[in-house]
Amino acid sequence: MSKKLLLGIIIILLITNIAMILVWSNNEQIDVKNDGVKRKFSNKEVVATVNGEDITFQKWYDALKNTYGEEKLKEMIDRILVQQLAEKKGITINDKVIEREISLLLAMQGVLSSSEYKELEADWEDDIRYRYQLQMLLTEDVPVSEAKLKEYHARYGKHYNFTSSMQLSHIVVKDKKTAEKIYKELESGASFSLLAQEYSLDEETKSEGGYLGFISIESQFFPKGYVEIATKMNEHSYSKPFKADNGVAILYLHRKLPSITFTYEEIKPYIKSELALNEKNQSLDADSLWEKQDIKWIYEKLE
Repeated sequence: MSKKLLLGIIIILLITNIAMILVWSNNEQIDVKNDGVKRKFSNKEVVATVNGEDITFQKWYDALKNTYGEEKLKEMIDRILVQQLAEKKGITINDKVIEREISLLLAMQGVLSSSEYKELEADWEDDIRYRYQLQMLLTEDVPVSEAKLKEYHARYGKHYNFTSSMQLSHIVVKDKKTAEKIYKELESGASFSLLAQEYSLDEETKSEGGYLGFISIESQFFPKGYVEIATKMNEHSYSKPFKADNGVAILYLHRKLPSITFTYEEIKPYIKSELALNEKNQSLDADSLWEKQDIKWIYEKLE
């Protein structure tokens, strides 16, 4: 992407913002999303009332623009600039690194629908790629010896790997007869979560519909016998009743995350940039990359 194209994109963004303001001043309708539902507002329409005092859409927009306008435009410039420089210098991010980061983020989430997951995954991938490319650009001229890299990898290399994890819910009951009754209800289309709330003996998870969360297959907290059952299951499916330590259980497998491991050569560039960033004692921002770049923007400081 050329410098001229970068400037062109910025100008288009500014023109678009100005055009929006002009449209609003003519009392045109503006679409606003709320929980996925679009509503139309005019610039003079009231969006909130506080004890009889109105806040109009225009007033709200002006507050947002004045508070976040510069910050948001700078973020957009940073991302375009990092993408340009990364392409120019041939800096690409290993798909396995992105997959690992997404798996780590997923393991901190609750149950997601397919549409929620796809939306989050796309945002996460963009953010992860940007962060690693920025880190490498900031540290490309900082030398780190091979000996230091190998020593660090020998000590901490395993922490870059991701161990297979499973996102599970369960229902635990005292006998097989009760479990078979629940299984028949599941087969008839009953909700696993609601059945767990009604029948499960596990007080810690009962109120959450039996939800156990993501558990690493190497974790000591993985209930005995669950790994063997869950490994054979497909995502978004439930098991047949089976004998567990504290009764008879039925599992629900929400999601399965595979193990991700790296060789020294695969992870070496990322260790190098991480150590170099620490060596420079520099924050992860793109400010220093603006030097010697042809960037013009509306908030540019006047000499």
